[in-house]
Amino acid sequence: MEVLFSDAFKKSLGKYSSIKKIIKKKVDMIIEHPITLGEPLKGNLRGYYSCPVKRNFLIIFLYCKVCRKKGDDEIVLCKDCESCTDDTIKFVDIGPHDQAYGKK
Repeated sequence: MEVLFSDAFKKSLGKYSSIKKIIKKKVDMIIEHPITLGEPLKGNLRGYYSCPVKRNFLIIFLYCKVCRKKGDDEIVLCKDCESCTDDTIKFVDIGPHDQAYGKK
């Protein structure tokens, strides 16, 4: 499994260092079971998944295998899509619900 972290995710992780251990645990769980833990998003966020860390605090990620299978790769348009394998998980952002969804 290839795991990528966006610059926005890394920057946000620094802002929420007080819950870094909880975030790391959830990231590890997503890597093990991305489909089980992720909730597919709709509308202009189609192709992305969200996973709660705490109440009203989310991780936003992409799982390339499912993105391609559903044809969402034509909507998401990742600039590095062709260089990523199907078993790639991209952690896009993390934060409070409205903030995390607002950045996409």
